[in-house]
Amino acid sequence: MPSVTYELPDGSVHQLDVPCGQSVMDGSVRNNLPGIVAECGGSCSCATCHVFVEEGQSTFDEPTGEELELLEYADGARPNSRLSCQLILTDGCPQVRVTVPDTNG
Repeated sequence: MPSVTYELPDGSVHQLDVPCGQSVMDGSVRNNLPGIVAECGGSCSCATCHVFVEEGQSTFDEPTGEELELLEYADGARPNSRLSCQLILTDGCPQVRVTVPDTNG
C-alpha cells in the first residue's frame, strides 16, 4: 500500500497508508487532515486541493490541460503544483510526499 507523507501548513507531518486507486486528496480527507479542502469532491473543478509534490517525484501521470488551467488560479502555484484529486496512487508510487500550501495567509 502506498505511503503518503503530508506536510501541513502548521508544519506538522502526517504519514498515512493510502490504498491504490485512491487519490492523495482522498487520503487527506478520509483522515480529517486540515488544509486540503476539496470543495468539488475530487472532480477537478475547484483547485481547493492544491498541493506541492516533492521535486523529483515522477510517479504520477502528467497533468491534464484542465488541471493546468485550474492551477493558474491556485494561490502560490509553482512548477511542482498539482491538484491532489488528480494524484492517483498505484503500486508504482510506494512513497509520496506532498506539502499543503497555507491558503489562509
